[in-house]
Amino acid sequence: MSLAPRAVLVHRTTEYEELLARHGTHGQAGFFLSSRGRGIEEVAERHHRARRTLAQVAAAVPLQWRQARVERRDLDRFLFAPEDVVVVVGADGLVANAAKYLSGQPVIGIDTDPGRNPGVLVRHRVADTASLLPAAASPRCAAEELTMVEAVADDTQRLLALNEIYLGASGHQTARYRIGQDEEAAEAQASSGVLVGTGTGATGWLRSLWQDRGSKLTLPGPADPRLIWFVREAWPSPATGTSLVAGSLQRDEQLSLVVESDRLVAFGDGIESDALELTWGQTVRLGIADTTLRLLL
Repeated sequence: MSLAPRAVLVHRTTEYEELLARHGTHGQAGFFLSSRGRGIEEVAERHHRARRTLAQVAAAVPLQWRQARVERRDLDRFLFAPEDVVVVVGADGLVANAAKYLSGQPVIGIDTDPGRNPGVLVRHRVADTASLLPAAASPRCAAEELTMVEAVADDTQRLLALNEIYLGASGHQTARYRIGQDEEAAEAQASSGVLVGTGTGATGWLRSLWQDRGSKLTLPGPADPRLIWFVREAWPSPATGTSLVAGSLQRDEQLSLVVESDRLVAFGDGIESDALELTWGQTVRLGIADTTLRLLL
């Protein structure tokens, strides 16, 4: 007998909750915000709207289904099951935060603040939840397969991301490494780090780099089997070059980096707490992941 589907509701702590945790009371949080030219009312209203949406999504889950909730900071400790339907309730970035921990489960993005969020990944309204859940559980559900990027180190550490993977120093120090798609033609570099991302990521941080440089590279779409990469602020010196600072990767291509710093990190989609730790001499390869994010249309 097969298990009933489980709806996993992914959410995150609101700004209002973070303010209360820091300042203790509504009044003290309001005083803090007013000293910076902001009002507590708008922050509190967005909190209440997010919590109402989460409650409405939970109420729309079919009675015969199982249900679980996971907060953003607990994603790396939550065990997703194959039969799960993942419902991300929040902003676009929360879908990216959850994507790296999934292995093909369908994802529904519910926008808690329409008009404020771009809605690139949270494409649905709370009123649609009741019809979306059974559709997502169907073997023939209509889902867009979004390309993901992965980093694999020579000690088998592996990292997935939906938007981009950053590799560099954990602070503001210079990152030193050898980089190349062809290891024989690799270049020694000193920079602020390397960014490798997808077509989904090309709507954010990657696009900013692409625009600033006036890059001639064509940005991929979210479902395109292609990545783009940029080196940030490469420094020319007698020992380091700047000739390999941008490029694209097709399905069977990889970007290889050999660490030449005491310690570098690689993390995906802004989650620095879940990073690969890399030391001198290690090699990490970045390319298109076999896993995709199945985002319900």
